Amino acid sequence: MLQALRSRNYRLFFGGQIVSLAGTWITMTATSWLVYRLTGSALLLGLVGFAGQFPAFLLGPFAGIFVDRWDRRRLLVWTQTVSMLQSFALAALTLGGHVTVEAILFLNVIQGIVNAFDMPGRQSFLIALIDSKADLGNAIALNSSMVNVARLLGPSIAGLVIAATNEGWCFLIDGFSYLGVIAALLAMRIEPRPAPTHKRPGGLEQFVEGWTYAFGFRPIRSIILLLALVSLVGVPYSVLMPIFATTIFGGGPHTLGFLMTSSGCGALAGALWLAQRRSVIGLGRLIVIASASFGAGLIGFSFARTLSLAIPCLVVAGCGFMVQMAASNTIIQTIVDDEKRGRVMSFYMMAFLGTAPFGSLIAGWMSSRFGAPHTLLVGGVSCLAGAAWFAAELPAVRRAMRPIYVSLSILPQMAAGLSSASELSVPPEPQ
Repeated sequence: MLQALRSRNYRLFFGGQIVSLAGTWITMTATSWLVYRLTGSALLLGLVGFAGQFPAFLLGPFAGIFVDRWDRRRLLVWTQTVSMLQSFALAALTLGGHVTVEAILFLNVIQGIVNAFDMPGRQSFLIALIDSKADLGNAIALNSSMVNVARLLGPSIAGLVIAATNEGWCFLIDGFSYLGVIAALLAMRIEPRPAPTHKRPGGLEQFVEGWTYAFGFRPIRSIILLLALVSLVGVPYSVLMPIFATTIFGGGPHTLGFLMTSSGCGALAGALWLAQRRSVIGLGRLIVIASASFGAGLIGFSFARTLSLAIPCLVVAGCGFMVQMAASNTIIQTIVDDEKRGRVMSFYMMAFLGTAPFGSLIAGWMSSRFGAPHTLLVGGVSCLAGAAWFAAELPAVRRAMRPIYVSLSILPQMAAGLSSASELSVPPEPQ
C-alpha cells in the first residue's frame, strides 16, 4: 500500500502536500461559510465557486502547453507562493473587518488562475517523483488518500476555528500551510528532463496536437467526458452544503463540518482501497461502479432529513467519486505519451475542475428556484445515466487499451496479431 513512498522525492512531496492540502480545505469550508453568512444567498455561493474554478476551464488547455515546456518543479514553487500570498490577503481583509463578497470573488479568480497552471503541473510532475513507473498507480492512489485525509481534517478544523473565532484565522492557517510544500519542492533532487530531439512546434500547433491526441483516442476521450459530466452535475453538491447544514438540518458550522467530513471519510476509504491494488487491470469496470455509487449517494442524500441518514449517503458519494477520479487518473497516466502528458492532464483537470464552476452556477440557480434537495436529486440521476453510458463504451475502450497494456508488459501478449493491432490503436497524430 505504501510502495511509492520508497522514492525520496515522493516522500518529500507527500509530507509537504498533506499539510498544504489541509489548509486548502480549511479555506474552502471557511469561504463557503463566510459568503453564506454575509449574504444568505445560494446563488452567490454558486457564483463564488464559479469564480474560483472557471479559470481552470478557460486557461487549462493552454496552461498544459507551458507545463510541457517549463521546468515543472520551478512552476510549482511559483504557484504555491502566489497561493500563499492570496490566503494571507484574504486573512488580512477578514480579520481587519473589511472583507466583502466582491473581494472574495476577486481573490478566488486569482486562485483559479493559479490553479489552471498548478493542477496539470502537479499531476504531470508526479511521474518524475517515483523511481519506478510500476509505482505510478500506487502514487496516484496515495495522492488521493492524502487529499482525503486533508479533506477529513480541514472542514473539522475549520468548523472549530469558525465557532471559536472567525473565518479570518482559517485563511491565516492556510497561508502558513503552504510553507511546507514549498520547502519540500526546494529539497527535492530531480533529474532534468531530456531536451526535445526535434524542433518544438508553436503554441497553437501544440494545442491542436494535444487536443487531437486526447480526443482522438477513445479511452482518454470516454474517461474525460464521463468525468466532465459528473463534475458538472454531481460535484457542485459541496457548494450547497451550507444550505443543508442550516436550512435542512437546522445546524451551524459544526454541522457543516460533519457533512464535509462524512464525504471525506468515504473518499479516504475509497482511496486507501485503491492504494492496495497492484494493477490497473479492472479499473474500467470500477469507473462504472464508482460513478453509479456517487449518483446513488447523492440521490439518497437529497431525500435525507436527518443527519443519521445523510451522513451514510455522503460516505457512499464521497467514496464513489474518489474511486472514479483516481481510477480515471491512473488509466490516463499509464497510457499517455510523456511528451504530451502536461496537455492531456490539463484536459483531465479541465474536465474535473473546469466544468465544476458551471455546475456551481447551475446548482446555485436551481437551488434558489427549486430547492437544494431537488437540485441534488437531478445531479444524482444524471450521474447514473453517465455510468450507464460508460458501461456501454467499456468494451471498445478495453479493445483500444489492450495493445498498450501489452507493450507495457501489464498484460501478456495473447495472440500473434496483437503487436500489429497495437499500431492501429495508437492515438492519431495531427497532420
